[in-house]
Formats: sequence, C-alpha cells, structure tokens
Amino acid sequence: MKDIESRDDVYKLVSDFYSKIRIDTVLGPIFNGHIEDDKWPAHINKLTDFWMTGLFGVVCFKGNPTEAHRKVDKNLNHTIDQEHFGLWLNLWFNTIDDLFEGPLANRAKEASRKMATGQYISIFKARSAEVN
Repeated sequence: MKDIESRDDVYKLVSDFYSKIRIDTVLGPIFNGHIEDDKWPAHINKLTDFWMTGLFGVVCFKGNPTEAHRKVDKNLNHTIDQEHFGLWLNLWFNTIDDLFEGPLANRAKEASRKMATGQYISIFKARSAEVN
C-alpha cells in the first residue's frame, strides 16, 4: 500500500469513508437525515477540501465544521454523544487502513482524533450556553 499523496487519494478516502457512514446503522440516519442525496457529491468535494487543507496545507476549504456539528446536535435534541464520535473514528481509521499507510495516513488519523475531541467539546459547550 502507498501513502496519501494527492487530491485523488484524499477524494478516494473521503468517498469510501462516507459510503460506509451512509449505510452504518447508527451514523447513517444522522448523516442521511441532514444531507440530501443530491447534495452528497458537493459535500464529498467540500470534505476533500477540508482534508487537503489539513493534510497538505492547501488552503481550499471554506466552511465552519463546528457550527455544522452544533446545528446537527441541536436538530437531534442534543443527543450526539461520545459513542457517535467513537464510531466515526473507528470507520475513519478502518477506511484509512484499508487504503493507505505511511506518514500522511497516520497524520489523517491523529488529526481526526483531535477534531473529534474538539467537536464534541464544542457541542457540549454549546449545550451549556443554551441552558444559561
């Protein structure tokens, strides 16, 4: 296997990963309930931009993942929890391991750990702010 080397590699990783997400019994309903079928191709491209920025430093991502996660949590009556992020990470790691190995593959794993933790903390803080 090779390492992640290009946008095509990142696109393959993101596409394969979200194909798994969409059929997952726990995560699928969340993602499919918030992203319409015809919006998935654009979403995959946006997430490819996100990971290109994170892995290669190519500044091409535009968006606010924190706000998006907070909105989804609010729409789900604040029911997103650590299990959801754990399942997400497990699928992400498995997808990386199925396709790639090397320093950038490892960087994608480490970045995802940090991102998942940060997003969960952000959701938790947003919930507290709504109560106060």
